[in-house]
Amino acid sequence: MKIIATNKKAFSDYIILETYEAGIELRGTEVKSLRESGANFKDSFCRIKNGEVFLLNLNIPQYRNGSLNNHDPERPRRLLLHKKEIHRLLGKVKEQGLTIIPTKIYFNNRGLVKVEIAVAKGKKKYDKREDIKKREINRRIREYLKG
Repeated sequence: MKIIATNKKAFSDYIILETYEAGIELRGTEVKSLRESGANFKDSFCRIKNGEVFLLNLNIPQYRNGSLNNHDPERPRRLLLHKKEIHRLLGKVKEQGLTIIPTKIYFNNRGLVKVEIAVAKGKKKYDKREDIKKREINRRIREYLKG
């Protein structure tokens, strides 16, 4: 498994409740661009429309050697999930405060592009401060034990 990009902001801004692996519908130049330069998750999220899950605001830069048929970098991309998984996700999203966010994009062992999506709940400001305090305390403990 070769990880292309991870959404580091997701782990600091959200509490991850459940994760799913989904295929993604891509064009040829998008796959080549992922192999070459990666992707950017800034402000990306998933939305369910007409029984299909779409990944919005994922930026895959244009392929350098592409021609006129190059792709739009921020087009909506359909995620490939089973109907049962989509219904489960829809039920979770209808709960208050839950959202679907992408956490990582990678090539699996067979060379296919996969996206790991998560059902998450947004953190409050005080939750973020607590996480920072815990990290700082753990870092100090490790330094103390090391020295």
